[in-house]
Amino acid sequence: MNRRRFLQNSLLALGTLSLPGVGRLWAWDKVNAFPDRLSAQGAAAAFGNHAEIDPADRTFRRSIMWGMVGSKGSPLASCSVLEKCRAIRAAGFDGIEPYSHMDRDEVLDAMQQTGLVASSVCNAKHWEVPLSSPDAKVRQQGIEALVRSLEDAKVYGTDTVLLVPGIVTAEVSYGQCWERSTACLREVLPEARRLGVKIAIENVWNRFLMSPMEAVRYVDQFDSPMIGFYFDVGNILTFGWPVQWIDMLGERIFRIHIKDYSLSLANTQGPNAGFQVPLGEGENDWPGIMTALRKNYRSDWLTIEHAGGDTPEGLVQLGQALERIIRS
Repeated sequence: MNRRRFLQNSLLALGTLSLPGVGRLWAWDKVNAFPDRLSAQGAAAAFGNHAEIDPADRTFRRSIMWGMVGSKGSPLASCSVLEKCRAIRAAGFDGIEPYSHMDRDEVLDAMQQTGLVASSVCNAKHWEVPLSSPDAKVRQQGIEALVRSLEDAKVYGTDTVLLVPGIVTAEVSYGQCWERSTACLREVLPEARRLGVKIAIENVWNRFLMSPMEAVRYVDQFDSPMIGFYFDVGNILTFGWPVQWIDMLGERIFRIHIKDYSLSLANTQGPNAGFQVPLGEGENDWPGIMTALRKNYRSDWLTIEHAGGDTPEGLVQLGQALERIIRS
């Protein structure tokens, strides 16, 4: 069976699968019209007394990170951007998180044909040319890649870019990572303001920003609504508890990555094995996480970054798992 026939047959088969919410866009809560971090006065002016907003009324849109769709060697791996987007849309998702540096025309055409929208953009170059590099030329390349990511987000109609700000290594100290990445971000801030696209710092296994207090301090040093946090609830489980981070980061959180993790697998098979658990079957406290998000989070996007999207059926299963998480 060729690639196109496989995809067509798979998408037809999805009609027999049940996913709550398929075929409709999820309503925005009024609070999400103001995604930037707001002062108490600004919040009151924008949408009234915060205490009057019932967290139970919060609704969310579903997105998936582009790299989670069709890993190398999988049935969807060789499909075009449009074919992948059709599979994502058929699985009930509202949006995608494309990588930067993709073919813009191809991405825009696929979104237009499927009705998907960009929830955010992931900088595709931050590991390759980190802002923490000891080489000034590499840091400049990292700045240029970040600017390209901001421009991509503007073209795709979204307001947020995911950034890994730097990497602590034996050669790059914690302090150097902080100072270099901070200087680079200050250089990019004027362009972010001009484009109206925010930079969201993600917590990853880069040995940097290891506690919520450090994350808050890092974001707040810029004193800008254009820099916030992209919180990954799965990455944090090796050294913290998501609910505590969400409560402390509060409205600094611009976007959320939905990911699970098994400490039991990690303890017996190694750290990376912890990600091999199916979404929703790890050790995240999803009811607690969703309660914290409804209270603190000002966007309406929840973006899956979890393995399993290698087939159209797998995408449906991820969507169903996300639905259970939201309703937990």
